[in-house]
Amino acid sequence: MKVNKIYSLLLSILIVLFVIHNPSLLNAQSENVVPKDAKALTELGNNFTFMIASDLGRNGYYDQKPIAEMMGEVTVIAKPKFVAAVGDIHHFMGVRSVQDPLWLTNFEWIYKHPSLMIPWYPVLGNHEYEGSTQAVLDYKDISRRWEMYSRYYAKTLTVSNKVEVLILFIDTTPLIDKYRVDSRYFDAGKQSMDQQLAWIDSTLRVSNAKWKIVLGHHPIYSGTTKSESEREDLQKRLKPILDRYNIDITVAGHIHNFQHIKVPGSNVDYFVNSSASLAREVIYYESKLFGSPESGFTLCTIKDSELIITFVNKEGGIIYQYVRRK
Repeated sequence: MKVNKIYSLLLSILIVLFVIHNPSLLNAQSENVVPKDAKALTELGNNFTFMIASDLGRNGYYDQKPIAEMMGEVTVIAKPKFVAAVGDIHHFMGVRSVQDPLWLTNFEWIYKHPSLMIPWYPVLGNHEYEGSTQAVLDYKDISRRWEMYSRYYAKTLTVSNKVEVLILFIDTTPLIDKYRVDSRYFDAGKQSMDQQLAWIDSTLRVSNAKWKIVLGHHPIYSGTTKSESEREDLQKRLKPILDRYNIDITVAGHIHNFQHIKVPGSNVDYFVNSSASLAREVIYYESKLFGSPESGFTLCTIKDSELIITFVNKEGGIIYQYVRRK
């Protein structure tokens, strides 16, 4: 108990010192940036829309702060119902506890725009697995907008005319062998791969939703210099389930750029969401329909017979839009 009190006191002192040297973090006033494609983004607000962000936390550096501000301004006009945070909210070694200062410098003080006080539905990325994954789950008891009640979970939502959409939030790191055997990701090997895959299969099997979406940190396909074994493991374990139940789209992060991939023999549209902080160059991939090295975030809009994916850069410009119909 005494150690905890000392820790809390030291943490409070550090936070005060940090704020003194970074007063802008507490400035609640928006910079009043105007999204470049405000009119087109406003039209999305007339339908069921949610935002997707990933690879976020760099203590406000690189593009994180301006993108966070743009996310807020876009939320004002596009009116997303929630933010799906698909992993790596905390670079580089996750968090150690719910009191870790990174919760403030990576999240609370960055995504402070009033319009971003909506539900956030996170999944774990590989960097979360370098720290305490349980602390990421437990943060729901600290923040009213952090709605993460399990390592993987599903939400069935009703859009217009009672059309349903099923969204699966999955935990990809334990599905990849390289993380399971690496001691840096000490929690990954403790998770049951078979149990999660069985849950994904059964959840999709019983769903009658018209639209089915899978969100996770690691992509099944992408053009990247990252280890090919990551995609091979997901192609072997996850892709057959998605094909079996006619998934519409998957959206992942991890690669730090925007991509849209369509592979022969599969009806799934594979999207990669760019980093909301530090982006990277696009690597050639033969099945890629689109790629961009810009940083930013994604909007997913669902109508009765259309699902629209919109890639948005840090200026609020629409750099790519794709419509899937059924």
